[in-house]
Amino acid sequence: MRSGRQPQNAAAQAGFVLIGMFMLIMLSGLVMAQAAMRWQTQVLREREQELIRVGIAYRNAIGRYYNQTPGVVKTFPRSFEALLKDERFATPRQHLRKAYLDPITQREGWGIVEAPSGGIMGIYSLSDKPPFKTKGYHGELEHLNNKRYYGEWYFVYVPQEISGRNPL
Repeated sequence: MRSGRQPQNAAAQAGFVLIGMFMLIMLSGLVMAQAAMRWQTQVLREREQELIRVGIAYRNAIGRYYNQTPGVVKTFPRSFEALLKDERFATPRQHLRKAYLDPITQREGWGIVEAPSGGIMGIYSLSDKPPFKTKGYHGELEHLNNKRYYGEWYFVYVPQEISGRNPL
């Protein structure tokens, strides 16, 4: 009789082990999903910070190009290549280290804010995704508050004589 009871006990134990394994797999799946969401949030925050850094780099490069224009009449660059190699001088100048990808779309190409007199006055992302951070920007980034998507994040150089303040 004893030998008859052991197979039932073994089957019951195997059932409990199987249920335990399912529970373990389910819990590990939940933990992995939570970790993936946190990782995705971290990546988005880093891309936003990169967009701000790159946007300011382009804005500052446009400002340097504009302010270093030889002569009295200042001009904005006609292309991004002019920021990389400004050939208006005997020795070409470099206002921007390299052409940057849009950190949000991960592709080349920017929206262009055209100056009234022609040329590139600023840039913006071509992404229609909503930003992670929409409030809490101060100072030169205050214009980023309450924007619905990254395409509304403009980085524009406004000359001092127009704005009445220090542009850089």
